Amino acid sequence: MAGKFELFRDGGVSFRFRLKASDGTVLAVSGQFSDKASAVEGISAVRECAGMGLITDLCLPMPPEEVMEQGLLPAAMAR
Repeated sequence: MAGKFELFRDGGVSFRFRLKASDGTVLAVSGQFSDKASAVEGISAVRECAGMGLITDLCLPMPPEEVMEQGLLPAAMAR
């Protein structure tokens, strides 16, 4: 079963949506929208680009010993 989007009011003021996995786990929560139509447009935008979105790693570099501990070496380097 696929995940689903839930559209809701945030404190009765703003509109927001959340994306839930099929097991009910919340995967993402949107920012605030001033009206329902804008929130629905936000859902449409997420649907369009989520499947092809690139990952940008903004984490600090890991020290080499942590890379080794977590087994994160590329296969070619692990040999």
